[in-house]
Amino acid sequence: MSLDVFLALLVFFFVSSVTPGPNNFMLLASGVNYGFIRTIPHMLGIAAGFASLLLAVGFGLGALLTAYPQLNLVLKIAGGAYLLYLAWRIAMSRSTGSQGATGAARPMTFFQAAAFQWVNPKAWVMAVTAMAIYTNPQAPFVSILLVALAFTLVNFPSVSVWAGFGVALRGFLADPVRLKWFNIVMGIALAATLWPMLR
Repeated sequence: MSLDVFLALLVFFFVSSVTPGPNNFMLLASGVNYGFIRTIPHMLGIAAGFASLLLAVGFGLGALLTAYPQLNLVLKIAGGAYLLYLAWRIAMSRSTGSQGATGAARPMTFFQAAAFQWVNPKAWVMAVTAMAIYTNPQAPFVSILLVALAFTLVNFPSVSVWAGFGVALRGFLADPVRLKWFNIVMGIALAATLWPMLR
């Protein structure tokens, strides 16, 4: 992979990672409700889960989905159902989940965030697109690894911005009424990310 192609790949992943989508709406809400430090496992889980998805698509899963389109439908249904469940949880959250808070509110764990990438519609589109455009058939193994490396380099800084925005809003949203409406709006925004998948 030439340097200019690798740089184009970095730009692709930066734009894809920093623009609104399911992960970023959840990170914004998590930053507000739990703070930056408690959101780090969520961010790391996104990076690890998506890197594993990229590798799987690159090493044959993409071809399997092309050969069996019904698997796409299964993934869409499972991903959509889980996304709606997460949207409901965010919309119903009513506290900032600070250390002294009571109740079971907690941020998404590393493993939950990693697993979510496998049912996240935006993640699948990104993975299939990246592997189709940026891998080299003459050097498939190396180019697949380079695609995964490019993603790893830009994802964490990109998604950190959204968690950081959430932290910046914590003071404003310390009012329970504002927090309630913020979480409802974030839940609706997360559910709305399903729209492109349903068309």
